[in-house]
Amino acid sequence: MSSTNIAPIDIRGIMELLPHRYPFLLVDRVLEFEPLVSIRAIKNVTANEPFFQGHFPGYPLMPGVLIIEALAQTAGLLLLMSKPKEELRNKLFLFTGLERVKFRRQVVPGDQLELDMVHVKNKMNVWKMDGTAKVNGNLVTEASLSGAFVDREQV
Repeated sequence: MSSTNIAPIDIRGIMELLPHRYPFLLVDRVLEFEPLVSIRAIKNVTANEPFFQGHFPGYPLMPGVLIIEALAQTAGLLLLMSKPKEELRNKLFLFTGLERVKFRRQVVPGDQLELDMVHVKNKMNVWKMDGTAKVNGNLVTEASLSGAFVDREQV
């Protein structure tokens, strides 16, 4: 994945783009980005994550659905970073579909999720992307995601 001249984006920059907040903001940093092509981001998984209290006591595992959510947020960042801000005023990017999901390994406290999304195609307002989540280069999760921009007033 190649990057453009845009420097890494930290949590403050991510919070300017995504509406998510603690405890549901699941992307910590954007490392690489090529507009409308690809993005690489990370999520640092710590023992302090609130979901570990119940999933599972004594054997903490990051829920697979939250790994998918981290990929969906990364996909949203790819599009939000690619489009002019004025075009996105009063818009939200909502997750609309999920296909070909596979969970390969467990994610535990101390892991760093490497989140990669690649734009596959778009038709009108629906965007499709393929993504992977890895830990130390080992595949954890893969999925194809779709989403659409909607007016905030419609939500």
